[in-house]
Amino acid sequence: MLQTVKINHQPVSGTMRKLYLLLPSIIMLSLGCRHSGAPDVSGIQVRLELQRFEQDFFATDSNNISASLPALQQKYPVFLSDFVQNILGLSLSDSAEKSDAAIRLFLHDYAIVKKNADSIFKNFDPQKQEIEQGLRYAKYYFPSYHAPEKLITFIGPLDAIFQTPTGKTGDVITRDALAVGLQLHLGADAELYQSQTAQTLFPKYVSRKFSPQYIPVNCIKNIVDDIYPPNPADRTLLDICIDKGKRLYLLDKFMPGTPDSLKTGYTAAQLKGCYENEGLIWSFLNQNDLLYNSDPLRIQSYVEEGPQTQELGEGSPGQIALFIGWQIVKKYMDKFPDTTPDALLKLSPSAILAESKYKPR
Repeated sequence: MLQTVKINHQPVSGTMRKLYLLLPSIIMLSLGCRHSGAPDVSGIQVRLELQRFEQDFFATDSNNISASLPALQQKYPVFLSDFVQNILGLSLSDSAEKSDAAIRLFLHDYAIVKKNADSIFKNFDPQKQEIEQGLRYAKYYFPSYHAPEKLITFIGPLDAIFQTPTGKTGDVITRDALAVGLQLHLGADAELYQSQTAQTLFPKYVSRKFSPQYIPVNCIKNIVDDIYPPNPADRTLLDICIDKGKRLYLLDKFMPGTPDSLKTGYTAAQLKGCYENEGLIWSFLNQNDLLYNSDPLRIQSYVEEGPQTQELGEGSPGQIALFIGWQIVKKYMDKFPDTTPDALLKLSPSAILAESKYKPR
């Protein structure tokens, strides 16, 4: 029987190139500042063209959709087909009449979403600038990486969710762009997310992250995943922990001024509780022989998003593997600071754990 541990804390105040499977900002610090220990990337050139696809798509003549699509195709030669097939879920085999009817219905039903998005994202420059800064850091650490040169905003169905190694998101990296689903960034308290249907799709622990400030984080997470593609061979809890830890370590490097609560998706209180109980969490995983367990039923609650990790008690975040893997990787890099990010990605989980000598108290 599993032993249980309760995390206690006091609340704190205050593709596409790789399109993941489709399921039915606040800038905290000035981007001009250098953060402690971060390299100077001001001289690195980044080209990122902002395209507001939702503006053009919702300007479509709903009475003559087929005639409007060629102009959209010319402006969005790659993204339009990705949007229609992978986001709206329409098939190439559908008749023009069927496709037009589906698009017409979507334009009607999501007009209110478009109106809300227009008021929130009238100016998208703050998010664009933060993403560009993240791309500069990515190019600094991975000079040969060819970053997307377009940033496309769109409005898709509410259930257009993409699965990534660190959680579900409405933002994705396409064959030539970073694409941002504005329908999932209207603010945690937006009326759109309060209906019973929406809460079935997105419980509070998910929808609380549907704010504009998560846009740059989600985009740079997609860059991390493009640089370091998911490995289906990762099976044990340790494998998954280290995989997630590597991704979060890269995110630290690419977004050095971004709060850890945004990068992890944990609340500030959950993150504080994790640090205060780090030794207890690690002991729990070891004492229950979980680290080298590959049974999905045994390790699922430790690796997936959730309101909490049930076995760790109230106050713990879901996906605790993210935190543990992150701490192990940071410990390794503290001991071997000359290791490049690229070299780190090639190291095995067992080697990182053994050489880090990770033993939190």
